[in-house]
Amino acid sequence: MHDALTGLLERQAPVGRETWRSWWDQLGDGSLDRAEAVALLAALSSLLPDHRTLSHLVDSLAERRTANTVPARWEGTVNIVGTGGGPRTFNISTASAFVAAATGVKVVKSGSRAYTSQLGSVDLLERFGVRLTSSHAQTEDTLATYGIAFAGPFVYPAQLTRLARTVAPLSMKPFGRFLNALGPFLADLPVTAQVTGVSANAPLDTLRELAAATTGRRIWLTSNTSGADELLPFVTNTVHCEDSRTLIIRPGELTPGEGSFEDLRPAAEPAAAVDHFLSVLSGTAGAVATRTVCLGAAALAVAAGTHPDWRSAFSLAEEAVESGAAYDLARAAQAVARA
Repeated sequence: MHDALTGLLERQAPVGRETWRSWWDQLGDGSLDRAEAVALLAALSSLLPDHRTLSHLVDSLAERRTANTVPARWEGTVNIVGTGGGPRTFNISTASAFVAAATGVKVVKSGSRAYTSQLGSVDLLERFGVRLTSSHAQTEDTLATYGIAFAGPFVYPAQLTRLARTVAPLSMKPFGRFLNALGPFLADLPVTAQVTGVSANAPLDTLRELAAATTGRRIWLTSNTSGADELLPFVTNTVHCEDSRTLIIRPGELTPGEGSFEDLRPAAEPAAAVDHFLSVLSGTAGAVATRTVCLGAAALAVAAGTHPDWRSAFSLAEEAVESGAAYDLARAAQAVARA
């Protein structure tokens, strides 16, 4: 049994970077068998390890990237990505990304297919017809043209793909808890800031420690009393900022506090998801849906440093919906993909 798996099972000390290096080496040369790979994923998913083990794991993957694949920092750009889980809603973060971009915020959206929900961001974008970028250069060009880009799987370590192939035909879906929780820390994007919603299914304290140890970008984690991985206008939200600072956003402070999850339910059928998503961006899905995506957009604007004040950022987001700018931007992205 490999030391990485032994360490995860015993949980007596952090699994170090050298151990993870050895794990990836053996995965790469084919000397790890399928049963051991499945066991490691199961151990990571059953109980996420401490932040030191996760930090070593993330670092061991980051160092395997070739230096020439990492571009210069995209100043003033923010990535939005959540941990998934929590109450079922429409794709709030994807809608917030379009709204924020329509106000002038440079936004990259990373994400994945659904592990625990009906449709993940990638599933929705595929149905919508928006093309994911395939390189850093293409992402940068798309940002320059539209102010928003949706990053493809190239941003994630190739070792995860090798791991998925090793455990096949078993799906990676049973290990969604681990993949959702750690995924936001694995995306290789040279953004200035990152806003990550943390659901009740993810270990917030561990992820806060991991965020504090992450260099190169400012990471904000958001949580709320409902357990959702989004900022919501009708519950009390906490924004866990850098340097252990926190910001509390209560119902009625930035936006009216009425509403419930009934106002944020996803389309009844996946086939109707695109039409419902467009209704959210056009402001016709209801006031609560509009406030919710605008609150998320405001967080992106403040985190990126584009708009320093939450109230003005929220007002600009509302204007982007009311004027049709957010809807038009989404339609433009769709048209480019179809050209």
